[in-house]
Amino acid sequence: MAPRQTFKQHIIVIFSRIIKLIANITKVLSYPFHGLFPKKRFTLPAYAPPWLKPSGKPVAIPRIIWQTNFTDKVTLPVYLNYLFNRLMAPRFEYRFMVTEARHQFIAQHYGDEIIESYSRLQIGAAQADFWRLLVIQHHGGVYLDIDAHAIWPLSDIIPADIEELYVVTRRGDFSNYFFASKPNNPNLDQLINQVNSNIKDNQLTNVFDLTGPGVFNQWLKIDEVPTVSYRHASNQGSFTNEHFQYIDKAAGKWTKEQQTVSIIRTEEK
Repeated sequence: MAPRQTFKQHIIVIFSRIIKLIANITKVLSYPFHGLFPKKRFTLPAYAPPWLKPSGKPVAIPRIIWQTNFTDKVTLPVYLNYLFNRLMAPRFEYRFMVTEARHQFIAQHYGDEIIESYSRLQIGAAQADFWRLLVIQHHGGVYLDIDAHAIWPLSDIIPADIEELYVVTRRGDFSNYFFASKPNNPNLDQLINQVNSNIKDNQLTNVFDLTGPGVFNQWLKIDEVPTVSYRHASNQGSFTNEHFQYIDKAAGKWTKEQQTVSIIRTEEK
């Protein structure tokens, strides 16, 4: 039997539904907007300081939001999603990396073995999966997919004294569209090693299992790490959708791309 929701959790769920309603309205209105302005794009910053001065209280997980995408020029729905996350985390700084910046970061902070494995990945989503583990392990902070948003103030979702936090889906398993950690986390180190091993073995043919949530579910135990239900932390696709996310990418979402492109490059170029 699922545990009974607390009063606060019940309020969060109601608030989440209100957010989803408003977000869906903005998403519908974005179709005529981009119909009138088909080339209009908004720029996501590589770095943005907190909107409000940090509280000064010590925290285990650095107050940084990390995101990535194949481009920093995005449609209105994706930009509104970004702005909403800033609203939900006004004391967090924001950091964003495009494809080239991800590669530069890994080459700068990790050894030859990791950058060699990363460089073999040919699908952007797989690269992003690996990068998110590496950047959080090095700097710490909160990772959010480009279409994910907090549904409650992020500083409340992630208490000051907690060292890591993983989201649990409706099915009761882990996902990697939202997670938070201090730097140098042994659990993240384990996940990084597994992704690296999967790339070297080159036996898996699905991004989900090779670099994505499948790795989290293989190594993490629900009863051994701090978790939060998606219902009380973060949702996906409220503000945006596949059309607005991949409007400038002919290959489309990774689920389509992996059907025609091998995830791992087998021949050196």
